[in-house]
Amino acid sequence: MKITEHLDALRREGALLADAAAATELDAPVPTCPDWRLADLLLHTGQIHRWAASYLDRGLQERLDDAGEQEVFGPRPSDAAMLDWYREGHAALVDTLAKAPADIECWTFMPAPSPLAFWTRRQAHETTVHRIDADAAAGRLGPEVPAGLALDGIDELLHGFLRRHRSRLHSEQPRTLLIRPTDGAGDGGPWHVTISPAPVAVTTADETADGPADLTLTGPAHDLYLLLWNRLPADAPARVDLDGDTTLLDLWRAKAAIG
Repeated sequence: MKITEHLDALRREGALLADAAAATELDAPVPTCPDWRLADLLLHTGQIHRWAASYLDRGLQERLDDAGEQEVFGPRPSDAAMLDWYREGHAALVDTLAKAPADIECWTFMPAPSPLAFWTRRQAHETTVHRIDADAAAGRLGPEVPAGLALDGIDELLHGFLRRHRSRLHSEQPRTLLIRPTDGAGDGGPWHVTISPAPVAVTTADETADGPADLTLTGPAHDLYLLLWNRLPADAPARVDLDGDTTLLDLWRAKAAIG
């Protein structure tokens, strides 16, 4: 996806998150984040938006320490002001990314073509996943994630987060996962994932070369996105076909969660 497409997704998904929150009590539980209430979700997302924008606004070359982060976050807003505070941070992030020069240099935490590409992509998916959380708190599914964005988010999860040294997704005995989207042809996938004591290995799947996987997931990009980001409701319609050892999903749910 292009930077402009990620920026459009961030703009859209952030507005949808605010709409879901506006229709819901702030003390509503967030089923997809069991320890959170909606107010916690808004606080977290609003803080992340301000945190991300600070690297571009200031051209910071190193990660902020705890004191620097607290300065960026500012005081916790009151519940009455929380939604407006969230909207202000989201709008400021969109504006910062839209105005940032293409060659801006600042700190990032995963490989990307450029810092601007990294932060726009990362915040598009940060906000999309938490929009899904806000819809869950509102008791609704909300609009589907467009196929191109969903496939891009799966790719970021697999090639980015799950290959970081902080990833907890390991297995003493190598286990393999094949992820096969049924839509969005040309936008990403399928992926062949090997989970072992080493960092997760991900390749674009060639089923002839890679052979059968322990578990194959086949379904729409939206549903695969929710499943792999651990956001697919237990009572959701069964649109993802599971072929093989489904205990691999238990390992995924326990170890692939992003904190």
